[in-house]
Amino acid sequence: MDTFIQALLLVVIAEMGDKTQLLAMAMASKYKIKEVLSGVLIATIFNHGLAVAVGSYLSSLISMRLVNIVAAISFLIFGFWTLRGDKIDKEGDNRSRFGPIVTVSIAFFLAEMGDKTQLMTITISAKANEPIFTLIGTTMGMIIADGIGIIGGAWIYKHIPDKCIKWTAGGIFIFFGTLSIYNVIPSWMFHPVYIIMYIILLGIFIYLFGVKFAYGNKNS
Repeated sequence: MDTFIQALLLVVIAEMGDKTQLLAMAMASKYKIKEVLSGVLIATIFNHGLAVAVGSYLSSLISMRLVNIVAAISFLIFGFWTLRGDKIDKEGDNRSRFGPIVTVSIAFFLAEMGDKTQLMTITISAKANEPIFTLIGTTMGMIIADGIGIIGGAWIYKHIPDKCIKWTAGGIFIFFGTLSIYNVIPSWMFHPVYIIMYIILLGIFIYLFGVKFAYGNKNS
């Protein structure tokens, strides 16, 4: 159950402002809400089912300590990725000769390939080794996040600045990544010099991804 809750919450956070949520919002402007959500559900089950299978396979090959280290680094990467932001691919705006549900399913499945929510699903699956709870949690997380994006997206983006959403979500991932690192590093690394170096390095990456190379930045 802990895996289910973790998977659900982390995917909801990751999906906020993600390109697949933007894609779902764009599709909702063309098709009915129930058609879009049906397509998202089908695509997520197949996409995250593949991710869970990969994660479960990895967990049987490598040690849990290594998995935890990779998970910690992954959370930091997800945080920086979120700070940089995403943009919807132009291909996502094209209509298809297929029906609405099939169109949404294909577009969403392709957009989710290699996306941070899929990579996170692999990470959670490898770390927890509970494939069923991981798949259910991440799938429900995607439906909740994209449902919010479709139904409440207009209100959210009208009243809450994009940067606020992006920085809040990114900050949560960086916090989880830092906490995970704290739990796996050896005691001799808890030295003021290493802590200061980590904070400085973290600040540099936050600046680079959140400011310098962020989407929407005039200099990017």
